[in-house]
Amino acid sequence: MNRLFASLPTTVFETMSRLAREHEAVNLGQGFPDDPGPRDVREKAAEAVLNGWNQYPPMMGLPELRRAVADHYALWQGLDLDPEREVMVTSGATEALAGALLALIEPGDEVVLFQPLYDAYLPLVQRAGGIPRLVRLVPPAWRITEAALAEAFSPRTKLVLFNNPHNPTGRVFDRQELELLAGFCVRHDAVLVSDEVWEHVVFDGLEHTSVLALPGMRERAVKIGSAGKIFGMTGWKVGFVCAAPELMQVLSKAHQFLTFTTPPALQVAVAYGLGKERDWFLGMRAGLQRSRDRLSAGLTRIGMRVLPSSGTYFLNVDLDAQGINLKDEALCRQMVERDRVAAIPVSAFYAQDRVESVVRFCFAKTDGTLDAAIDRLARAAVQV
Repeated sequence: MNRLFASLPTTVFETMSRLAREHEAVNLGQGFPDDPGPRDVREKAAEAVLNGWNQYPPMMGLPELRRAVADHYALWQGLDLDPEREVMVTSGATEALAGALLALIEPGDEVVLFQPLYDAYLPLVQRAGGIPRLVRLVPPAWRITEAALAEAFSPRTKLVLFNNPHNPTGRVFDRQELELLAGFCVRHDAVLVSDEVWEHVVFDGLEHTSVLALPGMRERAVKIGSAGKIFGMTGWKVGFVCAAPELMQVLSKAHQFLTFTTPPALQVAVAYGLGKERDWFLGMRAGLQRSRDRLSAGLTRIGMRVLPSSGTYFLNVDLDAQGINLKDEALCRQMVERDRVAAIPVSAFYAQDRVESVVRFCFAKTDGTLDAAIDRLARAAVQV
């Protein structure tokens, strides 16, 4: 067995989901919506299954989806992408990330990552032979600083793995932070792989800025998107990779020998969905922002200190700020076992030097689900 994967422990996500089932808890740890997703997009997939092509589609993705991706990003982010040479379809964003790491780094190359981080990042980097260099973000601001970047970058830095909007913090990094990171990449001749799956899940009038639009990054950045996150159907696993032709040539080789292709019916439906009217995307954001505000108000009402969330499905509470002495993992266990509400300790997203005072809740749920969680926490009064 491969020692890296064989030695990985059971994740806190698995543990909390199991406890939620055992205690019949309201599960605000799960990172997916209660809603099944837009009906017209699902109907388009069903129609394509029955009446369309169900054999191998092109390895790079259906031409109609690649064109739709390019058109969508031109409209929403001002990007000029060649759909034939600069856009590829993958079986989800995680496959895109794995392929990018396998394609772009060799054993001994240093990779800069930002923690708290999505749990797949570190093992994928290590399996590809990369040496992780971690930038530690801390509450309440979770800001990227020049000092932190200077400590992480070195002459051996080959690649930077970045996530914006950021899970689990809910940060949408500002232009100053993005240009600071881009400057470090240019000076160190590093490729920036940017996980932008939450690009449409932004609030308060914010607009997403892709790394491909940053100074000096068009030829040295890889943008990764996700239909599952855009349309709130996380099980669909349809990802997009956008990069300059020189990078795409090697990215496509890695994809070819990982999954080769992605179900054509889903690709047809996603191509249709990306062309939906602007109001649909704005309405989706508004609905999630309303849910964010509903949960935030409820948690605040019962005495929790809620940190700002500008994007993703998540908001966090700061235990230190409200005088709770328990560590986040212990409090999460107490909430699921005693109060029957499941959440996720943010310390689980750190590889080292953990912040152990922040708890993440998912708000991409129905009003009834959110209200039930607040009612249970209110009754328990979260006495610790």
